[in-house]
Amino acid sequence: MRRVMFAMLVALAACGGAAAPAPDEGYGPDPNLPAPQAGVLPTINIARAVGWAEGAAPIAPAGFAVTRYAQDLGHPRWLYLLPNGDVLVAESATQPSRGGGLEGWVANRVQRDAGAFAAGGNRIVLLRDGDGDGDVDERHTFAENLNQPIGMALVGGHLYVANTDAVIRFGYSPGAAHVENGEKVLSLPYREGDNGHWTRNLIANADGTKLYVAVGSASNIGDDGMEIEAGRAAIWELNPDGSDARVFASGLRNPVGMDWAPGTGALWTAVNERDMLGDNLVPDYMTSVRDGGFYGWPYYYFGEHRDERVPIPENVRLQRPIAPDYALGAHTASLGLHFYRGAALPEHYRGGAFVGQHGSWNRREPAGYKVVFVAFENGAPAGLPEDFLTGFLNARGQAQGRPVGVATDRTGAILVADDVGDIVWRVAAAP
Repeated sequence: MRRVMFAMLVALAACGGAAAPAPDEGYGPDPNLPAPQAGVLPTINIARAVGWAEGAAPIAPAGFAVTRYAQDLGHPRWLYLLPNGDVLVAESATQPSRGGGLEGWVANRVQRDAGAFAAGGNRIVLLRDGDGDGDVDERHTFAENLNQPIGMALVGGHLYVANTDAVIRFGYSPGAAHVENGEKVLSLPYREGDNGHWTRNLIANADGTKLYVAVGSASNIGDDGMEIEAGRAAIWELNPDGSDARVFASGLRNPVGMDWAPGTGALWTAVNERDMLGDNLVPDYMTSVRDGGFYGWPYYYFGEHRDERVPIPENVRLQRPIAPDYALGAHTASLGLHFYRGAALPEHYRGGAFVGQHGSWNRREPAGYKVVFVAFENGAPAGLPEDFLTGFLNARGQAQGRPVGVATDRTGAILVADDVGDIVWRVAAAP
């Protein structure tokens, strides 16, 4: 019976008898946003995860070569380059929701089809290319028994890791292949059983005096009350010892990717926006982040566009929401954000941003499922996003892989974590 109900819900939600959606114009610094189209049933159209065939690979622009830097990983989500060139890979996955009745069961079924659940993981793997030829020579389990780790940052003699419920740190010596005995630095907002947006990215400022942690919302639009959203949908700032922790910026529904823009040194983040307002609402975005800034969630989206589904309590006085700098398309699930500082790629890519788009579930026509590049000029995005790594969907619309975190290896090539393919891809300029 539950299978029948699930099939009926997905069929109704996916088609709804409506015509194909209009082209999404939600890209760039001044996106064209349509009117909201909230329906009784949400659109559910997830690309079923099937993995990659032997020898298959995503597609890069002409002049680039794509290789498997590492494979047979356990749901690789995030990447971090150590000063000696070692690459750390955080393996973590969504956990099934406990409770929630039929809605929770449907959500778990959709996540399972999308390849979001994975056994094992909860660890960090170290990949070592000792001679710098672009091939991994050694592979080690760097840290174990973690709790959905994502963000990593080396500050002084400590490697900081953002679990879903806490920031922890390990003592680290240059060249170490394994660490243990981590200590908690700061507890993070967390809800047992259904933690909502669970990824916690972490970066340090240039001199290592501050850490910044991204904490996503517990729900789509405060569905279970704003009390459980305390401290969430925000970027936190703290000292490396965990002291003086505060909300640095708020109203960011699910900030994940964070990086410092070359030249300006501004903090930028990639944010997943809300669902169930139509195929072309609301665009995910990347934006510079102001200290004390409020970016609208859940009451507003993309500046001062009101979400009428969310009443503003009479006793809540909101500051004016800041409009994001750059839209990345509706439901693209833009997670990774990485500014390129290397010199191995053509000049066009230097100083620009790569964005890993994990892919849509709440859109009739799939969006995302690729890595895009956005050029920067004078500290601001210039032009529309360019496809950089595509082919994650096969001809049947199934997900061979789903890109997430993006980094640069010691040679200047781009690395992409693919959590459905269990692969880290390497994209280098062809000889």
